[in-house]
Order: sequence, then C-alpha cells, then structure tokens
Amino acid sequence: MNQLLQFFLLLPLLGFFASTLLSKKKENWIANLAILISSVQLLGLIIFTIYWAIHEHPILDDKHWVLFNKSTIEIFIDFFFDASTAVYAITGASLTLLVSIFSRFYLHREEGFKRFFSTLLLFFLGYNILIFSGNFETLFIGWEILGVCSFLLIAFYRDRYLPIKNALKTISVYRVGDVCLLLAMWMSHHLWHENITFIKLTDSKLVEAHLLEHNWYGIFIAGMIVIAALVKSAQFPFSSWLPRAMEGPTTSSAIFYGSLSVHMGVFLMIRTYPYWENMVMIKALILTMGIATSIIASGISSVQSSVKTQIAYSSVAQIGLMFAEVALGFHWLALIHFSGNAFLRTYQLLVSPSVLSYRMHDMFFNFSPNKLNTKKTFFSKISNSFYILNVKEWNLDQYWFRFGWSPFKWLGKNLQFLTKKPTLIALILFYGLGLAANEYRETLPAIVFEWIPFLYSFAGLLMILKSFSERGDALNAWILIITGQFFITLSVVLLNEDFGFHHIAFFLSGSLTAAVVGYFCLRKMKSLDQDILLNRYHGYSYGHPKMSLVFLICCLGMVGLPFTPTFIGIDLLFSHIHKHQEILIIFTSISFLFLEVAVLRIYARIFLGQHKNKFHPIAYRSS
Repeated sequence: MNQLLQFFLLLPLLGFFASTLLSKKKENWIANLAILISSVQLLGLIIFTIYWAIHEHPILDDKHWVLFNKSTIEIFIDFFFDASTAVYAITGASLTLLVSIFSRFYLHREEGFKRFFSTLLLFFLGYNILIFSGNFETLFIGWEILGVCSFLLIAFYRDRYLPIKNALKTISVYRVGDVCLLLAMWMSHHLWHENITFIKLTDSKLVEAHLLEHNWYGIFIAGMIVIAALVKSAQFPFSSWLPRAMEGPTTSSAIFYGSLSVHMGVFLMIRTYPYWENMVMIKALILTMGIATSIIASGISSVQSSVKTQIAYSSVAQIGLMFAEVALGFHWLALIHFSGNAFLRTYQLLVSPSVLSYRMHDMFFNFSPNKLNTKKTFFSKISNSFYILNVKEWNLDQYWFRFGWSPFKWLGKNLQFLTKKPTLIALILFYGLGLAANEYRETLPAIVFEWIPFLYSFAGLLMILKSFSERGDALNAWILIITGQFFITLSVVLLNEDFGFHHIAFFLSGSLTAAVVGYFCLRKMKSLDQDILLNRYHGYSYGHPKMSLVFLICCLGMVGLPFTPTFIGIDLLFSHIHKHQEILIIFTSISFLFLEVAVLRIYARIFLGQHKNKFHPIAYRSS
C-alpha cells in the first residue's frame, strides 16, 4: 500500500510535463489533459481511500528517495498518509477538476490559456507533494512550489501594472513564512540530530524527552511553524496580502485563495500538532490569533466594495476558526470545516461575475438609499471608528510596508558605494582573504573565526539588500545577488570545518549555473534594446517570450527550487550553522528572505508589465 503513494505525485508531474509540450493553439488538448489528470487522480484517491479504510486505516509512512546521506545529516523524500491527507487530497482533486472544467470556457482564446493550465498542473503537483509529505524537507518542496505558482498566477495578466505589483507584494510576505519554516527545519536538525519525520512526532515519549532537555529550542521551532502557518493562511497580522492576490483570473483566485492554498496553514498545524500539543504558550497563541483574525476579517469583509475582497476576508475569518479548532484538538471538526469552506468559496468566486451582473441590474431599477442618521452618540462614534478601520483593512498593508520593508529599502538605497569599482576590487580582496583564512585555519588564532564569519555574512546581506532596492542596471543587481551568495557560503565555511567541498558544490552548482545563464539573458536583452534599468516595467516578454521563460527558470534556480541541487545545498547550509550562532543565523535568514524577492523583482521589472513601445496599449487598471 505504501508504494501506491508515489502514484499520486507522479501523475500530476507527468501532466505538467505533458502540458508544456503541447502547442498553445490546441486549447482543447490542453484543457482535456488537465481534466483527465485531475479526474484520474480523484478516482484513484477515492478507490485507494476506501481500500485503506477497509483495512483498518493504518498510518502509512514510506521513506522513498535518499537525496543526500552523510554521518551528520540525511536528506530524503518521505511520503505520509492518514485521515488528514485523505480529506485534503480528495478535496483538492475535486476542486482542481471543477476549476479545470470551468477554466476551459472562462479562459477561451485568452492569450495565456496554456500558461494558466501549465501553472495549474504545477500547483496541483506542489499541493500533492505538500499534503503527502512525511517530513519537513518534503513538505518544503511543495510549500515552495505553491509560492512560485501564486506569484505566476497573480501576475497572469502580465501587461497590467497592478497584478505584477501585487504579485511581488504577495511573494514578499510569503517569503517570511518560507524563512520561518527554514528556521524550524534548521533548529529541528539540532534538536533531533536527524531529519525528523512526522510519524516520529506522534511518539509522545520521544517528543517529551527531547523537549524536557531542550525546552527553549522546542518553543522556537513551534513558534516558527506557527508564524509560517499564519502567513500561508493570511491570518492576522499577515492578512493584507490575500485581497491583493485576487488580481489573477477568477478561477485561480477560487482554487488558490478561496479553497486550497490558503488552507495550507491549517494543514501544517494539524500535521505538527503532536509536537506542540503540550505547549500551553503555543496553543494560547494559535487560539488567540485565530479568534482575533476571525473577528477582524469578519468586520472587514462586511464593508468592502469588491466582491473578491469580501469573499477573501470571509474565507480568512473561517480559517481563523479552524486554527482555534486545531488548537483545541477538534481535528475532525477542522477537516469538515475545511472541506465545506473550500467548496463554498470556490463556488462563490466562480459565480461572482454573474452575481455582480445581476446585482447591478437590480440596483439600477430598485435602488433605495438608506435614511441618513444624524444622531451622534458614544456608541455611534465607536461604530463609525470601527467602520473606517474595516474599510481601510486596519491599515495592515501600510504598517507592513512602513515597518517591514521600508527600513531595508532605505538601507539598500544608502549602499551606493557597493556598485563602484574601488569597492568591488576591495570586496574581491576581502573574499580572497577569507579563502586564505579558511585554508590556513590551523595556524590562525581561534578568536579570528569567532568574528570574521559574521563580517562575511553581513557583507553578503548588504549586497542582497542593495540588489533588492536597485533602480539602475539589472546586470549590477544580478551580480550583487551572485556575489552575496558567495559571501554567505564562505561565512558558513569559515565556521565549520565539516562543511566540505561537496557540500559547497551542492549549494553553488545549481545557483551558479542559473546565475551564468541568467547573466547572459540580461546581456542579450541589453544588446537588443540598450535599456534594462530597474526604474520601470519593460514588458519584454511580449516580444521575447522564450527569453522570458529561460530567465524565469534561472530565477527559480537561483533561489533553490527543487529542480536544482541548490535545494539540498540550502538545507545543508542551514544545518551547518550551529544553534548558538544567533548573529549568523539572523544575517543568513534575512539574506534568504530578500534573495527570492530581489530575483523575482528583476524578472518582473524586465519581462513583465506593459511594453514601452505600446504594441498593445492597455489601461493601467486592476483586473
């Protein structure tokens, strides 16, 4: 029975590769492929679940592929199946089938028809990897794929300004959750001294023994998991990205932010519940945030003028209740609640255009304004204050920008000296000094290796922040990202003599290949148009779609998506940072947070947006 689990991952994978080979003119073939894949997946899941339930529904765990193995660390793909997986898998396959059928007609003759279905199948693959995952590494693969698909589908209307801007906003908030999950994986390696699986987390004696010995490490892991879940499910105070994500097609909004992707935080809470169920502080935090989100989101949804925003915040309010249900141990209630909410929100979003048309028609003929109440009482002032707060969505977006991103942008803008030639020469010499220090480690005093690695890590962080805020030449920003990765790698190597050359090769092989190809893509675009400044959107994908695709793959390779060895290298890199090296882990985490945002920002600025030559003038307005 365990061996059958891989079927539910191989099928979406084959569907995705097959969709990329089809011509974009063959709409029926593309749509029928997605419908076929989701239909076979749904039928197979139903048969498998019935067979599994008849045989006393055992928890299945299958250690499938070992990706890296050494005495200190083992990275492997692990598949897991229980009641939560069954509910999420069947619900996901059902909704993917419904959205595929609906999209076949809804997106007929749309320019990005094939792009939508290919991304949908990639999302379906990432979704299944996540819910069938048996350890954090496998879960993180699906988690990252969902994030990238979110970015691509929000920016689906690539010749409009707002979808691209909001795609970058969404991925920047998503990245906070990604880094928190990376930190949870980092500390769990030091807590368990192994790649812990979810089935081992159900062993209460093992968990209790480790947490009694390392209580604060356990709380740190649980806290990072909770933040990652709150971000993914748009819970307070991370709720502001969800209505911005509605810029994509209605069908992608339905399956992503109405039904499946937005519920992944709840799934993560259910999957890790045996680990934190006895942590009163963590349970209280989850309960508080869930109830607070439910109250705030309900108020916001009741006053919004956009139907998509209303549905988005209504879904967030229900997910807040699911968090509370999971914290209280009512998992079956949470699973039933998830299925009902997912189907309801998908239905509401798919019919929303028709409902809006009927409502506008009705208001035109039957409009009657409410009577104005001029009485001012204390309670009316309180009510009006909450009304304004809800209309402004509690200013969450502004607070995130002011206190979250603005300080880093300000710092990056004040690092102009990093792009000057004398500074670059000094950095090369500084890097050579670090290589020499690593080579003659045994002859240098130990105090050198207590401070130098932090300097290299900080230098790498500054380069990535400069790239993140760069408004000049895209080639400069790209080179800064590459250089920053080299400095971050060296900062870890200087601290750990066990970090061998093959570990470095794992991290740099994929990202370095992507960096070189991406560099030549940018050079090619500069030779064609002499303009790759990052102060505007250029929209080059309109005239150079193949170049746009190649550069996008390079961007994903740079950030370590699972199709390159860099994915394993990132896990190795974090694992070799010791748990008492707080400064190093802070600098490295912030670097990886802004790395993906900076890379995708370059892609968006160069290849997305309305083309400056006005081949197809379209008003800058929201979808």
